[in-house]
Amino acid sequence: MDSKIKITLTKKSKIAKVNFNNLPFGQTFSDHMFSADYENGKWRNFKIIPFGLMKLHPANLTIHYGQSIFEGMKASKLYDGSPALFRADKNIERMNLSAVRMAMPPFPEDIFMEALEKLVDLDKNWIPEKEGSSLYIRPVMFATDEFIGVRPGKKYKFLIMTGPVGAYYDTPVKLWVEEKYIRAAPGGVGEAKTAGNYAASLLPARLAIENGYDQIMWMDANERKYIQEVGTMNLFFVINGIAITPATDGSILKGVTRDAFLQVLKAKNIPCEERLISIDEVVAAYHAGTLQEAFGAGTAAVVSHISEITYRDLKMVLPSIESRKIGALLKAEITGLRNGTIKDTRGWIRPIPPYHLTNTPKRTAKKSLEPTV
Repeated sequence: MDSKIKITLTKKSKIAKVNFNNLPFGQTFSDHMFSADYENGKWRNFKIIPFGLMKLHPANLTIHYGQSIFEGMKASKLYDGSPALFRADKNIERMNLSAVRMAMPPFPEDIFMEALEKLVDLDKNWIPEKEGSSLYIRPVMFATDEFIGVRPGKKYKFLIMTGPVGAYYDTPVKLWVEEKYIRAAPGGVGEAKTAGNYAASLLPARLAIENGYDQIMWMDANERKYIQEVGTMNLFFVINGIAITPATDGSILKGVTRDAFLQVLKAKNIPCEERLISIDEVVAAYHAGTLQEAFGAGTAAVVSHISEITYRDLKMVLPSIESRKIGALLKAEITGLRNGTIKDTRGWIRPIPPYHLTNTPKRTAKKSLEPTV
């Protein structure tokens, strides 16, 4: 396999047009993207090219049958200004597990990491400096066969795109406990980061938003009793000083941030548990005054505090953000690791070496420019 990544630089950058003080999530994209193709049983055509549009056949297999997976990770700057990745190896591992579940070819891990490093190094000036902001990285893989018929594809496209983002949730979120619709069931694809999981959540999520909530708290498919996750993050509850997160059972995404939180909690001797947790247990803790915190854990949000949980006709208003110690500790720990102010003793931070690919444009560029593809 020829693993050399060919690089074509954009002729004109669009960085001067970006307001780095206002970065709605997922709406701004950097100058370049990585691309590769799977044909005849091999990955090939490894290249970094200017970010731009793609041609798509009307009979593209993914459009009709949803054979698509993705990942989400972030790059940030250490205190010395150098770019770094956070636990990118775990995201690579999880994406390949998603590929196996969706009958897709895993992507070579070494080329995946090299592509990440070169792409981020090339567009490192797109990494925001504002606290809470970062360079979001979105790898995606999808079938490109041009026919209509239910079977796994034989051709695939793999892309990595990046874009500067602000905080995913600016304020604490309000959750609705969903009992009619489900996110995933045992034996399904809940553990895979596949597009269909998110498409299935859109209607109930819209209904929740229309009724004044920010997101849905999903329950198990069998009894509608045990808590699973929120559409964009894993969940943690702090009950009587113990941090509890639902056990992954094949229906819950194995979050990289979730795993990091558990390791941090254990290292700091803070009691934590991975187990089944029912909505009835949360309600009982609320009435007893022992439900101290609830928060989401995810790449996009890191820690997203939950202000309210509504279950049927009961609205549980959680304690003030200022009183929450565990969620604040976890966010400070991950933030400190990402900016280098906390020493990394676990090998989670991967500083990106300078590849000297180009002198990337500065944000202070005087001219507004557009990329050419």
